[in-house]
Amino acid sequence: MRRGCISLGDVQCHKCHRMIPAYERYVIVDEEKGAEVDKGKPTFYCVGCALKKGYASTHEEKGEKTLTFFAEPK
Repeated sequence: MRRGCISLGDVQCHKCHRMIPAYERYVIVDEEKGAEVDKGKPTFYCVGCALKKGYASTHEEKGEKTLTFFAEPK
């Protein structure tokens, strides 16, 4: 399960180990062995790493770019 969050300044990305500064977005993904599961260990990703891993995507609608952490419909 994915949860989009806003940092309060005490969160570290588990992939790049960068501290996520206050008021920056990040995602929490329940993972086991690197794969997303419904109930697993919470893993924190900054926006850049979430985009690379496929947990985030950008969409352009009406000329405005939007970031989403929701899964793409199958």
